[in-house]
Amino acid sequence: MKKIIIGISGASGSIYGIDLLKKLKNITDVETHLVMSDWAKENIKLETSYSPEEVEKMADFIYDNHHMGAAIASGSFRIDGMVIAPASMKTVAGISIGFDEDLIMRSAGVMLKEQRKLILVPRETPLSAIHLENLTKLSKLGVQIIPPIPSFYDHPQTIQDIIDHQSMKVLDSLEIENEVGKRWGGKDA
Repeated sequence: MKKIIIGISGASGSIYGIDLLKKLKNITDVETHLVMSDWAKENIKLETSYSPEEVEKMADFIYDNHHMGAAIASGSFRIDGMVIAPASMKTVAGISIGFDEDLIMRSAGVMLKEQRKLILVPRETPLSAIHLENLTKLSKLGVQIIPPIPSFYDHPQTIQDIIDHQSMKVLDSLEIENEVGKRWGGKDA
């Protein structure tokens, strides 16, 4: 069974983390560990029809973002991967300098030190040079950066189609088999 941490930070775009949790819930050999920042909970109420409590019910295990003694704060707790979706620029900055201010940042730092899969879904625009430097630094350390940039070759008809494609890209990176989005099938010459 794969164990995946889902971090939802306070950036706009909480639906990306929620959708990923929903899709992982339907995969029997994946266990999810959820941690949300205080602002993530506020954004969930502002941006979606979900409550933070409904989102928590989608996860197998839930952690308070201020609980630095949680299992996921230690490298001895075996985790296969972590996704922060969305990843605020505050969270990205904290991870890039090793500032473990909260459980999301600490868990990401553990993923780095243990050389485990860490995926960030940064949600900010435009990006400043500081944002780009932090993301570049993390990329050089092996973090996969998967911004929520829609594709149009699949002719999305709804916002959910765009979200599905993003979730597909993240699940692919976690090496979790899925068919949640439309894939490029090639173009005959």
